[in-house]
Amino acid sequence: MVNTPLLEHGGPDGGPPVLHDFSSNASPLPTPEPVLAALQAADRRHYPDPAYGQLREQLSALLQHPAELILPSAGGAEAIRRLTLWASLEGLRHVWVPQPGFGEYAAAAQALGLRVHAYEDFTQLARELCAQEDGLPMKSPALVWACDPLNPSGSSPSATAWQGVADALVNSGSQLAIDLAYEALRLDGSSQLPQALANQAWRLRCPNKALSLTGVRAGLLQAPLSAHEAAQRLRQLAPSWVLSAEGVALLGEAWRPDTLQALKQQRDRLRPWRLAQHSALHLRGWAARPSVCNFALWRPGSGTHIPTLLAALRLRGIKLRNAESLGAPGWLRLSVQSPDSQDVLLQALMDLECL
Repeated sequence: MVNTPLLEHGGPDGGPPVLHDFSSNASPLPTPEPVLAALQAADRRHYPDPAYGQLREQLSALLQHPAELILPSAGGAEAIRRLTLWASLEGLRHVWVPQPGFGEYAAAAQALGLRVHAYEDFTQLARELCAQEDGLPMKSPALVWACDPLNPSGSSPSATAWQGVADALVNSGSQLAIDLAYEALRLDGSSQLPQALANQAWRLRCPNKALSLTGVRAGLLQAPLSAHEAAQRLRQLAPSWVLSAEGVALLGEAWRPDTLQALKQQRDRLRPWRLAQHSALHLRGWAARPSVCNFALWRPGSGTHIPTLLAALRLRGIKLRNAESLGAPGWLRLSVQSPDSQDVLLQALMDLECL
């Protein structure tokens, strides 16, 4: 059984304003102009179409996926809860989640009384899934969560690792769900997810992080190509008007060519910021796990009491993320921030060492 992570999130925490926020993985750069213009033009006077027909047709053309298999959601967490509910109604009693990983996967399953199992990497996951097929303990179809790139580490599975999972899923009756929330914030390389496996999986997309608009709750699920009946059931499980007018506007612009070009230019800006931030923290004796993203897991220098450090920084308007709530005790998750915010953080760390 997985240890239940605390359901904490980056960003505002009910305290004083966060002036320098390293705790959220959202892009620190401005929202691309086409997206801002679409939000400003959103029709807030009327209900959106509850079927989101026009939006799904637009997304179908942009994502090259059938419109009837595109399911708008009120952000990633709502999609996770809805997909887990569907899996439970289908009779799946087991859920596999990455650990460390996003706590919503396990929380959604445990809220429905499902049994949650953690895996550290795809090698372990493939081995465990094959063991189930061989009649060993926990033999049962499962909902299997994967993430690419992975939150909180920022790592990305290799093609070989993905193939191992694909082989283990054959004839298992399990459902693979891949969280792609951070794909647009990938700063190194590209996803090695095989297209054939992607077509068989549920894919979760949440563009608001890369667009610096986490306050606009909008995302979508791409259902597997063979899952027409399941997609219809998931639509029925959603509340009416699950997406606001602003959410419709955001999704409608997120994958247009001009927005994608703006995001590419922003990634080019983030890379030197990441290099500077990583170099400065390494010089202070901090160690990081490898990451392809705008965020990484960091272990402070020896002797650092993480709760004390976080509390002292928070008093200065600086927020970092304790990765214990993500299943990585002893680590912090930091996103890349602007040079000005980096300077404030580094000065605060020097000041606190002198106290």
